[in-house]
Formats: sequence, structure tokens, C-alpha cells
Amino acid sequence: MKPTMESTDVFAAIEFLKTEGLNWLAAIVKRRRAAHAELRFEATFRVSAQAEDGIVRRSAESENAGFGLNVLHNRDQRVFGRGQYGAMVGRLAGRPQQLLTALSGGFEEAYERAAIDATERKRRSVLGSGTSRGSIDLAEPGPRAVRAELPAVFRLDPLVVGGKAVRELSRHASASAAGLGCSIAFNSISVLTELRHELFLDSEGTVISQAFAFSQGDCYVVAQASSGVQEIYDTIGQQRGLECLLQGWAEGPMPNPDLATFATSLGKEATELARAPVLKPPQGEVTVVTDPHFNALLVHEIVGHPCEADRALKSEAAYAGRSWFLRSLKDNAVGQVVGSRFVSACSDPTLPAYGHYCYDAEGVPGQRAVHIERGVFRDFLHSRATAAVLGARANGSVRATEAWFVPLIRMSNTFFMAGEQKPEDLISEVDRGFYVCGHMIPSIAESRENFRISARRVYEIDHGRLGRLYRSGSLVADSKRFFLNVDGAGNDLRLFAIPNCGKGQPMQVKRMSNGGPTLRSRGFLAGGRP
Repeated sequence: MKPTMESTDVFAAIEFLKTEGLNWLAAIVKRRRAAHAELRFEATFRVSAQAEDGIVRRSAESENAGFGLNVLHNRDQRVFGRGQYGAMVGRLAGRPQQLLTALSGGFEEAYERAAIDATERKRRSVLGSGTSRGSIDLAEPGPRAVRAELPAVFRLDPLVVGGKAVRELSRHASASAAGLGCSIAFNSISVLTELRHELFLDSEGTVISQAFAFSQGDCYVVAQASSGVQEIYDTIGQQRGLECLLQGWAEGPMPNPDLATFATSLGKEATELARAPVLKPPQGEVTVVTDPHFNALLVHEIVGHPCEADRALKSEAAYAGRSWFLRSLKDNAVGQVVGSRFVSACSDPTLPAYGHYCYDAEGVPGQRAVHIERGVFRDFLHSRATAAVLGARANGSVRATEAWFVPLIRMSNTFFMAGEQKPEDLISEVDRGFYVCGHMIPSIAESRENFRISARRVYEIDHGRLGRLYRSGSLVADSKRFFLNVDGAGNDLRLFAIPNCGKGQPMQVKRMSNGGPTLRSRGFLAGGRP
């Protein structure tokens, strides 16, 4: 391989590795007699700004690059070991010879770890009852010799839009919220636009190039009134350029207004809530109608995370809990009823929302995974390894926040599926109940078998009509009982940008989207502090 001219552009490494990376990988795999190897390389550029009360307080431009390597070692034709290594390389990415040196050093580290892992797996198989299916199938490669070139979608290129435009957008949105009057005690508006380019190579000849544009607006507003103080935090964003925040985005499944309109609407809502009384919860279980925004957090916490097969197999049990869908390999929810016929949920990275991608970090095509179908549990989110353990198929659900982290099983666009009823009918059919809108803070049991999720707004329903508005209310329920009691699903499916889903040790924070239609069920309401 002949290194090309040096560059200060971290994205130049993508083009270099597209043409030379397979040759390098094939040579080092052959020399070390590895069973299989994968290289993930990533370059990113981001422009961001934050304004408070109409004044820009900070802004930044940053770029980075890094890689991750996954190597499989063949111990004795039966037992395979896995080794991984990752590192940030920054502008070293623009220096081909030094980049190759870093990659080669990383490969050696990953290979040695794979050899140690294979030896330990062999020892355990001798002492135990043989090699597990998961240990054998660690060697299963991804799609063979796939070639894919998937460009980012934008009108305003994050590489050239410039810091001035980002700063002005944050200032304008913040000033718009502050302009609502003295009831707005404080607001903070953050804006970012980012270009991310991922490259996946493997020793089977696969070359997958995926680029993503992200633009995001984060709004925090504090309103005050004589009766109390109300905070609201929310986010809008798209896999597009800054145009989606400047002009808004009308297309489904995740439409959003322009950022200034969004910030102003949050300010008005916070003002209204600051004046509203705190919910005094009713006694006993009541009928509740939950809106799509509330259901975004509900599906995230009660379906999405428990469907991540690595979590279900207890890899996160010590610090993040387990899954109510799986107690053991022989006792899991697949094929069992976990909800009413109105409850269906899935993850679908092919949709044009915040969790979109075409291939995951193992080179497996992203595809719709149906978790619950008309109340019956169907499938988890899988890697190749967890699919082997549970006798399932990998469904393209492995992602990493950055290339140098170990990929984890993650949600993509995870949501409750739409029903056929009009959302207004779900309310009008209720004699006495509550309409629970927007989400704030979750409190979830260890295996997510029950929950308390606070809402932004709670309305009384009196003889089919919305009544008084309350703040500081929460919905409390047993997860399975709540799903079994769902007796209606609206036709108003909507997804929402989720910018900060955390998972793993060390923590990885991932973007995705969640949502659903309006749902009607039964649960308990809890109140809060004034």
C-alpha cells in the first residue's frame, strides 16, 4: 500500500481507506492468521452555540476522527475468541503513514486480546459442558463483500454553514423566548449542526460508507408565577442540515417547527403551567389517555431498553438493570401475551428519523424488528452474538456513539405502532379520567416491570371533555398490567428526537427517536411539589 499526500482534513482518511483499507486489512489478517477482522473508522465535524436570555454565551467548532477494530481468533476450529481495540486519532487521520501505523498497532492489541479470550473460552469449555452456541458463532461474519455508498442528506452543508449562522440562530430563538415577558425567568437555547462519516471494512471484502448530517436544537425554559415555578426542557432535530431548524421540517414521521417558534411555544407552555395548580392525585386506579410525546418516553424505557438483548442477557445487570421480557434462556416472553391487541411496538432504523441508518456497526443491514405484535411479544434487538445465544437472527441493531467505543445493542427509531382510532375519540369516550401529556422524568424498576413517569401536563377528562390543567403529575403503573389494559390506540403516530440516551460503561450517549400514537389505558396518578 502506498500512502498518499498528507492532509489536514480528517475526512480525507475516509477516501484513503476506501481505496487502500481492504488491502491493508487482508495483508495483516493473513500475516496473523486471524479468522475475521473488522475496521470501523469515523470522522466528524461539528459547529455549536449556546445563548442565554438572548445573548450568545459560547460557541465552538470541533473535529475528530477515530477507529475501532474487532478481531476474531480461531483457537482450534471450535472455539473462537474476540478482541477489540479503539482509539481517537484526530488530525493524525490526515497522515496516511502514521494512520496505518496506528491501525496496525491497534490490530495487534485486538489480536492479542482475541487470543487470550479464545484460550479462556477453551478452558471453560473443557471444564464445563462444551462450547456454547454464542462462543462458536462469534466467528460468523457480517454480509459478505457488501459495497454501499450512502451520502448525508442536507441543503445547508454542516462543513460550510459557519459558526455565525449557528450563533445567530441560537440568539434569535433565545431572544424570542425571552420576549414573552417577565414571566420567563431564564432560557437557554443550544444549537448544533454536525457531519459524521462512518466507514466499515471487513476481511470478507465489505466496504460500507455511511455519512450523516445532524442538526439539533435544545431548549430549556424557566417560567415563574405567584403560584410556582415551572421548568421545561425539550429537543428538536433531524438528520438534515441547519435548514430543518431555520425553516422547520414538515415531513413525517418526526415534523418540527422552526427553532424560534419551538422555543416560544415552550415558554408559553411553561408560563401556563407555572400558574396551574399541582395535581392532587385521585384515589385508586383511573382511566388515562396518554399523548404521543408521553408515549415516546414510555416506549423508550418499558419496551426499547428491555428489548436490547445484551441488557436482557444481564450484561448491564450490575448498573442498569435487566429486562422484564427475559428471566432466563428458558423463561422469556417470546410468543407470550404482554399486552392487549391494541399494543404493537417496533424498532425501525430505515425510517427517516433521528435514529436512521442503513447498516449497523457489524455490517448487518438495518431492518424493522417487531417487538410486540397485537399484544404478543415477538423479538429482541440483536447483535450477531446475542442472536446466536437466543437462537434468533441478527437484526442490525449494534451501534457505537464513537468508532473507538465497543458497539452496543441500541434502539433506533423505536415506537408504539399506530391504531385506527381518532385521538379525540379516545378522549370523548371517557366519562371520568385524565389526559396525560408530554414527558419529563422516568423512575423505572430494576427490570422495568413497573414505572413512574412524570408528565408535563395533566388535564381532567369530564364526560368526554378536557377540563382543568394541572402540573407536577406522574403516571404510575405495572408495565404488563398497563399494556393489558390498553383499550384504544390512535391513528396519530408521531416520533420525537431523543438526543441523549445513555448506555454502557464507559457511558455512550446516542441519538435516536421514540414515539407512538395516543393510547388509552388505566393506571395510578401521583402528584408533586408546588
